[in-house]
Amino acid sequence: MNLQDDISDVQEPILTAPPEVRQIIEQVWKLEKSRLDKKSNSHINDDILRIVKEAVR
Repeated sequence: MNLQDDISDVQEPILTAPPEVRQIIEQVWKLEKSRLDKKSNSHINDDILRIVKEAVR
């Protein structure tokens, strides 16, 4: 297996997920990236819960 196959294996569940799930994944990824860029150590659970609730509406 090469690197491209590994990347495809990781991305496959995201690419085949329903739009609502992809939306949640993308928003949580952006949130986590932002927190890492700022080196924030605060809790993320409330933010993730808000993202999920918005997507479910």
